[in-house]
Amino acid sequence: MTFINLIQSVLAAMFGVQSDKKYQFDFQQGRFWPYAVAGTIFVVLFVVFLITLVNGIIALSA
Repeated sequence: MTFINLIQSVLAAMFGVQSDKKYQFDFQQGRFWPYAVAGTIFVVLFVVFLITLVNGIIALSA
């Protein structure tokens, strides 16, 4: 598993477009923590992005 494969898997899973073949490959790796950490980081970054976006839009409309 490379870093790029990890990121691709996490992003695909977040948006629900993970193929069954890739899903099976990920679970055969036997390591949960890299996916959990990467998923948590991406979710936090996504929420921060959304908060920043909404605050920016609100500031522009005021």
